[in-house]
Amino acid sequence: MANSIADTAKKQLLAAAKKKDKSTAITLERNVVFPDILSGNELESLSYIEKFSVNRRAYIIRTYNRSKKYFPKTIAILKKYDLPQELKILLALESAFNANAVSKAGAVGYWQIMDEVAKEYGLRYVAKQNTSLKIIKKEKKNDKKAIALKKAAQKPAQFRDDRKNFNKSTYAAARYLRDRSKNLDNNLLLMVASYNCGVGNVWEAMRKTGKREPDFWDIKAYLPAETRSYVMNFITLNVIFHNYDNFTNNKLQFTPVRVKVENTEADNSDELTSKGTMN
Repeated sequence: MANSIADTAKKQLLAAAKKKDKSTAITLERNVVFPDILSGNELESLSYIEKFSVNRRAYIIRTYNRSKKYFPKTIAILKKYDLPQELKILLALESAFNANAVSKAGAVGYWQIMDEVAKEYGLRYVAKQNTSLKIIKKEKKNDKKAIALKKAAQKPAQFRDDRKNFNKSTYAAARYLRDRSKNLDNNLLLMVASYNCGVGNVWEAMRKTGKREPDFWDIKAYLPAETRSYVMNFITLNVIFHNYDNFTNNKLQFTPVRVKVENTEADNSDELTSKGTMN
């Protein structure tokens, strides 16, 4: 009988303690996983990725949905040239999958290829006509050369620009990137930077660091602002797409966070329910 009374008293004390201490705190650990080839860049890029994931959420989802049509084909072509599949992101950054995209500088198509590069890599292309038109304005109206140039400028192309053809332009881009990998010791981020601003500018930035084998973070300050953002966005889209389910379900955690939770009485306080309060 005495034991029964003691057990009852013990249970009452435990129940009172549970009611008194209804909340506690747990730590939500960082769950962002970088693709293996980008591992080691977390410290320099996590803050940027987190802000981008919040401010550009609609863009990320839209880009991911569009990529389903193009990325499998792109990955297959990149693989043929022993290039990492992460380079597929350049297709989204360059043209947003728009075959008819044309930059202010005159780059055309899916991979935004300039006339000179198109020629070097065997693509048929419609050359810019700005130079011819300027010459026409300077020549006299009755000049035969001016008349010929004018007709050539106005004459429609007899073929479709290969830069607007997905397969042809992607093969050309892959060959270009393979060559840059040779120029830059297969350093992925330097390759990406060179695609945006040219390998010559990357080499010059590397020289300015004074280091023997500088990486992107070493040369970043010496690159154009557009190129710096370009590489950061390349890292960001790769990381978020790599963690896409957690991103869309709002479960992507960039830093450890302490969260207050409350004990429920539905299952004798064994189940924890988040209140969403962060310290």
